[in-house]
Amino acid sequence: MVDPRGLRIEPVAVYFKDLLAADTPAITLRSYGNDLLRWWRFLWALDIEWDRAVREDARNSMLWMQLADKPVRVHWRRRDAPAGEGQLALKADPAAPVPGSANPVTGKPTIGTKYAVSTRAHCETVLRTFYDFHLASNTGALLINPFPLDRSRRRGRANAHHNPMEDFKAQRTGTVPASPDRIPRRIPDDKYTEVFAGLRSHRDRSLLASWVSTGARPAADRRDPQGHESLPAAARLAGRVRMDAALPGGSLGQGSPPGAVTNHCGGPSGGRGRPLNYHAARAMFVRANKLLGSNWTLHDLRHPATFRMTQDPELSMAYVQHILGHKYQSTLQKYVNLSTDEVIEAGLAHHARREHKRAHPSPPPSAPAYNPESLGILFGGPLA
Repeated sequence: MVDPRGLRIEPVAVYFKDLLAADTPAITLRSYGNDLLRWWRFLWALDIEWDRAVREDARNSMLWMQLADKPVRVHWRRRDAPAGEGQLALKADPAAPVPGSANPVTGKPTIGTKYAVSTRAHCETVLRTFYDFHLASNTGALLINPFPLDRSRRRGRANAHHNPMEDFKAQRTGTVPASPDRIPRRIPDDKYTEVFAGLRSHRDRSLLASWVSTGARPAADRRDPQGHESLPAAARLAGRVRMDAALPGGSLGQGSPPGAVTNHCGGPSGGRGRPLNYHAARAMFVRANKLLGSNWTLHDLRHPATFRMTQDPELSMAYVQHILGHKYQSTLQKYVNLSTDEVIEAGLAHHARREHKRAHPSPPPSAPAYNPESLGILFGGPLA
């Protein structure tokens, strides 16, 4: 991370070096860097040194994130436009939904103009760990951590004198409350059929079928030295079956490793195929969303496969955990809960059964009488 003069910000560089030593993924460093850059810009605007910030400054920055709008990234085609016109051009689409409103097709809220609660909580956590690191290292003129834990947690360790018969309390939270866990939304079967039909090529349909069938993460595909994209190891077989049947010639090509997914669609001149990356797959799915007016993401394709696996009584949760790549089996608990659509469907079915019984009542039972066979045995023969 650099300052406006292009010079490296040393406190952040040292902190990142410590994270790299702990084998932190690059995507995590990028996320931490965005939070630190937002904090540094706030300090630059108020002309405050990073090691002189106090808790009032941290409080004001959290209040600013509640009120300020998120910055709008200007499209690369409009970067040469005069100041302000590029951003206005992006907002001038009359068909675009109102930011923060629910999508009429999926029910998912669109991205709003304000910072989400989860973003603010993540930013506070990152900055608290950043200052904890420098306090332990005795860096600069730092005396306190501007982002302390909650008031009840400023003294003593978390869950001190915990009763093992009770659940752990959320004592590691900061001043921003953490957002509640959301039940994953899965794409209904009828909507999935519409998305599948909206894709323009068999290659895209085979990719869509592989993601829905295997629960593979599109953003976590691995790349080998030859440039092939690989599905997660536990999902390679099912993914290869679908893609092998859809690609030209029924094969992924000579020299392709098992599980490889190669983009065989060349450019306008029919050039060599290029490895399919996440951004190309996302662009393909965005086109399908525009056609249907939906706002599903590639990660939403992972949820139908997870729900189906967890509801299969013959598939152990240990296998589901391995297939999906979860660290803890407890993560699957959210997929065991019933979805809102299932609850509504079960309620409607209940009322339909009651209505059917009301419209077609069962015949009344016959009058009580003795069994003729029992009477014949009792009296030694059939009754006259």
